[in-house]
Amino acid sequence: MGEAPKSILVINVTRIGDTLLAVPALRALAAAWPDARITALGYPKRVEVLENLPFLYKVGSITKRSAVFRGWFPGRHYELALIYGHDEALLKYAFRVARQVVAFRQSSPEINARLFKSVEEAAPHSEHAVDAALRLVSALGLPPSGRRLQFALTAEERNDAERLLAEKSLIGRHPLIGLQVAGFPTKSYRDWPEEHFIELCKRILMTKPDAAFIIFGGPDDREKVGRIQRALGQVAVDLAGLSLRKTAGVMSFLDAFVGVNTGPTHIMGCFDIPLVGLYENKLPHSIYGAQDHPYDFSVEQPRAKDNYDEPTSMRELGVDIVFARLLEALNAGATMDSRIGVK
Repeated sequence: MGEAPKSILVINVTRIGDTLLAVPALRALAAAWPDARITALGYPKRVEVLENLPFLYKVGSITKRSAVFRGWFPGRHYELALIYGHDEALLKYAFRVARQVVAFRQSSPEINARLFKSVEEAAPHSEHAVDAALRLVSALGLPPSGRRLQFALTAEERNDAERLLAEKSLIGRHPLIGLQVAGFPTKSYRDWPEEHFIELCKRILMTKPDAAFIIFGGPDDREKVGRIQRALGQVAVDLAGLSLRKTAGVMSFLDAFVGVNTGPTHIMGCFDIPLVGLYENKLPHSIYGAQDHPYDFSVEQPRAKDNYDEPTSMRELGVDIVFARLLEALNAGATMDSRIGVK
């Protein structure tokens, strides 16, 4: 596209997981154009997962509502903009502030005619979400720069997490296992049953009596997290309600993690720590699982091949297979003392 752009805007207003799944696309832009200042805008409180990434110049928030009132001052602030999604307000904002705009093909012929590159989206379930996000970068003729997700903790955030672990009497407890027991309330078909999590932990304690468990979750998960914590007693700590970045700080100290397919599990995939993701048939590991992860022990529920349309109960994913995979994960990481993601 001629000379390398000096200023790039990327807008991706979406959930935690999909924000992180576009990080390889951001990194590819920075690798191809190292002198460019890249600004990433996303949904408030979710875009913070991008903070401190070394290849981003600025991280900020935007919504389709706020976009209507932004960018009306004269002049183009960016040479290039990449816009994810199909919100017309975000695209029109990009047209106001960027010389050239790249996006997936829209339903509006008028908008498509204004795009510098109109990119075809992947067919559903035809490729991993990371590769789907990389399509906007590939349309510019740029190669990928790895497919791994990335999260950058500061030293202060690590210190804060260590202090929290000390307050909970968890320093020195091994293995320290994190649990993400719930996803979105509206997508409960992704959740593994509470009794399965409880049985899994009890089996671990039979083989590793010094184990301790940290249960993560959002504000909506407090009742479920509380029930699991009470069933396990003092070996389990309820940390539901922590901010995303504080959650990530604690995660960086874990020995292993078991979690359903949701945002915090994607955050966990940024660290070189054994990971057992639990994936349902609608969004299997091949579409949403961790990529290029050295300790990925994830499992999928039994399902008919290519049955993506109707969710089937995660109850079908038994404790036996998850327990076996978690033991493999713990054995693989038993001597591991390095962590990535610390700035």
